[in-house]
Amino acid sequence: MAPDTVSLRYFLVLAQELNFTRAAARVGIAQPALSARIRRLETELGTSLLVRSTRSVVLTTAGAALAESAPPALAALDRAWETARNAGAGEVGTLRIGYSLSTGAETAPALVDRLLRSSPGLEVSAVPMTTPEISPAVADGRVDAGITRGEQPGRGVRRFLLRRERVGVQLAQHHPLAMHPEIEIAAAASYPLRLPIRSANPVIHDQLSSLFRDTHPSPRFHTPAVSFDLSQRDLLDGLTLAPAGEIAITTQPAGLTWRPLQGSPTLTIHLVLPHVQSPLHRRLRSVAKALARELHWLPD
Repeated sequence: MAPDTVSLRYFLVLAQELNFTRAAARVGIAQPALSARIRRLETELGTSLLVRSTRSVVLTTAGAALAESAPPALAALDRAWETARNAGAGEVGTLRIGYSLSTGAETAPALVDRLLRSSPGLEVSAVPMTTPEISPAVADGRVDAGITRGEQPGRGVRRFLLRRERVGVQLAQHHPLAMHPEIEIAAAASYPLRLPIRSANPVIHDQLSSLFRDTHPSPRFHTPAVSFDLSQRDLLDGLTLAPAGEIAITTQPAGLTWRPLQGSPTLTIHLVLPHVQSPLHRRLRSVAKALARELHWLPD
């Protein structure tokens, strides 16, 4: 059997000092305890490592060979221990994250960046997916985690609240309602309202449309021909409004602005993980919670 590494490390200090008193002081134990450690090491190896006299300590041939070969072996062992500890803490490995397009402007990049900076041993890939397919992909292992908007249904997964955002409307800067710091829901409903196609995210579509359920006259909803149009051309007409979360501010083009709706609920963004979670999943959740606190994604 290999000797215990503590005794081996003590021996290396003694091999440098060639003095039991100084070596014992360096490792922080009593001199008799150090002598006992070295004797046990010699017994395990079946050979003498030192020639002792009242005046000096000299390495034997075996002792010199051990003093030369042990340091790289101990360094390799240290690396193995560190790798095992990092793996147990979820700090090494590969994470595949699926995210919806609406979270790709700010939330998903911020989380991926924090993961990479806090755990250099991680390899993280992030792929855009349609919202309805993310939870099933996490459940069957096609991706390790997901980032979605709204309380998406799904079996075999757990959702953790990552972010809340106020609901408002995007509109042209010259729109008549743009002068108000907040817009009444009834006032917004008097203009054409653009909603994304329902199949892209039924949960958010229904939540946004339900805000205007009790307004009179009935709101005029329409769906754009292009489901994800970064130019937002239809809003620049100065009439159409687009109900949206506050994150829309981060991607809106010149000429548009965003105003909150009075008394509206918040939209949510969730981290989606499988029911059975590995150290990698626990690491991801820990980093996500810390990032949410730091960036005030979950205000009181």
